[in-house]
Amino acid sequence: MAASSSQGINTLLEAEREAAKIVQKAKQYRIQRLKDARSEAAKEIEDLKAQKNIEYQNFVAQHSGASDASLGVVDQETDAKIAEIQAAYSENKDKAVEKLLAALVRVEAKPHINARA
Repeated sequence: MAASSSQGINTLLEAEREAAKIVQKAKQYRIQRLKDARSEAAKEIEDLKAQKNIEYQNFVAQHSGASDASLGVVDQETDAKIAEIQAAYSENKDKAVEKLLAALVRVEAKPHINARA
């Protein structure tokens, strides 16, 4: 009976060792799957970042061209206004000087409206 009891104990110990190996393999498999999932998620994040960065660069390139064109139009309008103002200055400067000189030369001497007679 001692032999069969010893054999039963050995069988149980061997089964326990195999169960521990199976549990250890399951833990390692789970850890490896977590590592793989993390690395795959990091790769997907990097891919998404790269894609969004490309989309942003395209957006900036498209809209910066529009603003350059707008700046060109504004520059042309400004130049046209400056030319118009300079033409008006050239045309009217002699008249303005004559009016100033006339006002300085022709002085009417009369008492101020607040002065009492």
